[in-house]
Amino acid sequence: MNIGLLEPSWQEIKAAARQNRLLTMEIEFSRRCNFNCVYCYLDDEHRYAEELTEAEFRRVILQAKDLGARTIIVLGGEPMLYPHIMDMLRFMKQQGLNVRLFTNGTDIDGSMARRLLDYGVFGVLKMNTFDEKIQDMLSGKKGAYRQIQTAFKNLKEVGYPTEKQLLGISTIICSQNIDELIDMWQWLKDQAIIPYFEIITPQGKAKDNYSLAVDAQRIRELFYQILEIDRHKYGHDWRPQPPLLGRECLRQLYSCLVNAYGEVQPCVGISMPVGNVREQKLSEIVRDSEVIQELKNYRKNLKGPCRECEKLERCYGCRGVAYQVTGDYLASDPSCWMNAAKLDHIIQLPLDADKLVPHKPPMRMVDKLVAVREKTSATEVTISKDTIFVGPDGMLDEVAYLEIIAQSMAALKGFKNLKDKTPLEGSLLGARKIKIYGTARVGDTLRASLYKICDYGELGVIRGEVYKGEQLLAEGEITVWHKRDAVA
Repeated sequence: MNIGLLEPSWQEIKAAARQNRLLTMEIEFSRRCNFNCVYCYLDDEHRYAEELTEAEFRRVILQAKDLGARTIIVLGGEPMLYPHIMDMLRFMKQQGLNVRLFTNGTDIDGSMARRLLDYGVFGVLKMNTFDEKIQDMLSGKKGAYRQIQTAFKNLKEVGYPTEKQLLGISTIICSQNIDELIDMWQWLKDQAIIPYFEIITPQGKAKDNYSLAVDAQRIRELFYQILEIDRHKYGHDWRPQPPLLGRECLRQLYSCLVNAYGEVQPCVGISMPVGNVREQKLSEIVRDSEVIQELKNYRKNLKGPCRECEKLERCYGCRGVAYQVTGDYLASDPSCWMNAAKLDHIIQLPLDADKLVPHKPPMRMVDKLVAVREKTSATEVTISKDTIFVGPDGMLDEVAYLEIIAQSMAALKGFKNLKDKTPLEGSLLGARKIKIYGTARVGDTLRASLYKICDYGELGVIRGEVYKGEQLLAEGEITVWHKRDAVA
C-alpha cells in the first residue's frame, strides 16, 4: 500500500488550517507503561492521579469530532494498560471515528487481537529490530522482543491486515538498527504492513542518549535508498524529508495532541502546553493559541535556513526537533540533512538580548532571552554597576523593574521578528498594578517572567514578574507600543 494515501490530501490540509479545524487528534489515555524505552519522549515524572477521567476523554473526543477530526491516534504510555481502553475504542467506533492505536503488544493475545479487528482498529505495533537483544535493550525490558513478536503473530493470525483493518509497525531510526532498516522496510511492505519509520526527537529519555544518534547524511542515504526501492519495487514515489520515511509530517496544520492531563500540545515533539481542555473548549484552544497559529503560518514565520529551502511549500522539517534542540518551535530543523552545513545559522535559546532589543548600554538591562512559550517568555538580568538604574549605594532603583518588564517584552518581539531581521523601536506607554516587594543590588541575577494578556497590532498589554531566585521582587502590568521600521 502507498502509505501516503493514509494521510489527508494537501487540499484538505490547507482548508483545515485556514478554518482552524482538525482532521486528526492524538490522545494519551494514560502515561502508565510497562516498558522503559531508552528513546521514550516522556520524562520520568508521572502524575497519574491528575489524568483525565473517562467522561472527560469522551468530551474531548466529541469536541475533536465537532472540529472535523475523523481519526483519533491513541498514544501512551501503553494504551492497553488503560483499564477503560476497550470502552473507549467502542465509543470512538460508535462515533464513526477511525482509530489508530500505537502499542507495544501488551495483552494482545488471540482473543484481544480478534476484538481489535472487530472494532476496526488500525493497530500500530512498536518494533525496532529483528534482533532480540537490541529490542530488549531499546525497550528497557527483558522479554520485550518476545512480547512484541507474540502480539504480531496473534494479530496476523486473526486476519490483520485487511483493506479496512490496517496493521502498522512503528520503528525509530537509531544507530543500533539503521543497518537493517532497508530489509525491514521491504519485509513489512511485502506483507502489506504499513512501516512508520521516524527520526528520533531528542526529548524525554532520548534527549541526552547520544548512543542512539545517527549522522544526518547517513539518514539522508537511508531515505534515498528506500525511495529507490519504493519507486522500482512498489510503484510508490515520495519526497524524502524529515522526520518520517515515505510520507510528510504536516500535522501542525491539522492536528494536535491532548495528553493524559488534558494539556493540549501542537504535537508530541513540541512539549509545550498551549491550553487545557479542563479549562477551555478544544476549539477555543486551537483558535486562540499563538503557537498553533504561528505553526499554521510556518512559511511566513520560520527562521533560518528552513525559511529559504526549496521544499518549504510542503515541508517545515521536524518542529519537535527544532523545539527540543533550540528552544524555538519556529527555528530551522537541526536534524535535517539540508541544514547539516548550516548549523551555525540556526539560532538557539538562550539568546543575547543585544541581538533583540533597540536599547543600548547603559539603558539596556536585559541580558538574555531564556525561554519562549505560549504567550509567555523569560529573560535574565544581571545588574551591572554601569546601568543608569543603580544608585550610589549599588541598589537598584524601583523604576528599573518596569524597565526590565518592558525590555523583556521588546526582547520577545525582537525574537519573533528575527525571521525578517527588521529593527524594532519600542515605547512604554503605561503601567498599572505595580507592586514592589523586595530589593536588588549590583551583581544580583534576576529573572523576568512575562505573560501576554492581549496583543493588538503594535500595542501589547503584558503582565510581568521579576524574581531573585525564588523571591518575587516586583510585579505589574504594562502597555507597550512597538514600531517596525522598513529594512534599509
